[in-house]
Amino acid sequence: MPQIENLKKQAKRILRWHRDRYYPVAAQIRTTLPRYRHLSDPEVLSASFKLSDAQELVARQHRFENWQALKTGIDAMPQQPDQTQSTPLVTATAAQLFVSDINASCDFFTQKLGFSIVFVYGEPPFYAQVRRDMGLLNLKCVDYPVIDPQLRDRESLLSADMAVDTPEKIKQLFLEFQAAGVTFFQTLRQEPWGARTFIVKDPDGNLLLFAGPAD
Repeated sequence: MPQIENLKKQAKRILRWHRDRYYPVAAQIRTTLPRYRHLSDPEVLSASFKLSDAQELVARQHRFENWQALKTGIDAMPQQPDQTQSTPLVTATAAQLFVSDINASCDFFTQKLGFSIVFVYGEPPFYAQVRRDMGLLNLKCVDYPVIDPQLRDRESLLSADMAVDTPEKIKQLFLEFQAAGVTFFQTLRQEPWGARTFIVKDPDGNLLLFAGPAD
């Protein structure tokens, strides 16, 4: 969990983006705060948006109901040595997938894989980000495949690698995707090195590995 001072800065940055009418933040606000979900991007950027709203958005992104709950949760955590003053801290990573249609790709990830949309950018859209729990994927629209499809399938060239933390959850996730009619490049299996994995193929052929412990 980031320190509260970093989260305050994040909220102020979101507020500034809203004031500057930075379009990617509109989708972020709309998908995170229920009261904005009926508004278009221009309407979100024209609507009243205060620091308290930005703080609530940050709290919800970290799975807390509001800012006060986030502060309480951080205060209750064991104190760790502060290493951020001298060493930058990487707080998230995101794989980048190349897709032919942003809207179709967003539909696949939200309707089939249970992701939510963080933002969609462009008119027409050419870039987006989706997330499930702590897993982030960036989607970039391209006019033609950047990887040879036959080579990708032959060599099992992965576009993303995501993990869950228990044997039960990796099986549960596989069954969830199976029930949703997802296309698998590889079904659930136990690997020689002790992991259980399966690979999903998205509509553009990107191979997405999901892995968990075997026992």
